[in-house]
Amino acid sequence: MLVVVLLASVFPLYFSFVVASKDNSVLGEAVPPLTPGGHLIENITRVFDTVDFSLAMANSLIVAGTVAISNVLLGTLAGFAFARLRFRGRNSLFLVVIGTSMVPAQLGVIPLYLLMSDLDWYGTLQAVIVPALIGAFSVFWMRQACEESVPHELVEAARVDGCSVLRTFWHVALPAVRPQAAVMGMFAFMAAWNDFFWPLIVLDPNDSPTVQVALSALASGYYTDYSLMLAGASLAVLPVVAIFILLSRQIVGGIMQGALKG
Repeated sequence: MLVVVLLASVFPLYFSFVVASKDNSVLGEAVPPLTPGGHLIENITRVFDTVDFSLAMANSLIVAGTVAISNVLLGTLAGFAFARLRFRGRNSLFLVVIGTSMVPAQLGVIPLYLLMSDLDWYGTLQAVIVPALIGAFSVFWMRQACEESVPHELVEAARVDGCSVLRTFWHVALPAVRPQAAVMGMFAFMAAWNDFFWPLIVLDPNDSPTVQVALSALASGYYTDYSLMLAGASLAVLPVVAIFILLSRQIVGGIMQGALKG
């Protein structure tokens, strides 16, 4: 059953690669091609000739990397505060944070766009990065992680030893929630990498596109070149797969390290 699920999950990626290595004349045949062709390099070259794909990849890496690191650090800070610090209005403030996730993102597009215009950030990457630096889901996820992985006794022992709140967070809480932080980093990176709606509104597609905006430019026009589109999509998925593999190893290593220490 797992093999079947694995094949069903991998097949769309493989078929995208097959289409990216063919030309459109082959794609119109009655039997879809299932083996790669010899036009991959040609289609990739056409992708970079059609749009500024290298700039789009660099912009998306900057945006997604910054958003992922920020969500991990700020989310863990807020999660640790809500889970292990005692202050007035803690539960009410946490409910307000969670309540923001119930508001559809489309409702905030107009005021957020006006704010970006007032700050003169239209067409710049900070207009995409700053609104996504921290999210309610990141705070909720890391609060649950701190509740499960950072015991009260450990925090109290650090305080008795003279650690400040920030030192307790950095040396006690953060190492304990490293596996959950890696998962949160993957979620935040993929969400920022795949975001299309807001970058399309606030960025100039000709001067500072992201990957998803560049892919939409490949699909525009009267004639849809599927080989060109999926060649760009195959390139766009490579950084996500690489980050996933890298952070997955860190997750397994963190779990095993915690098991050995226990």
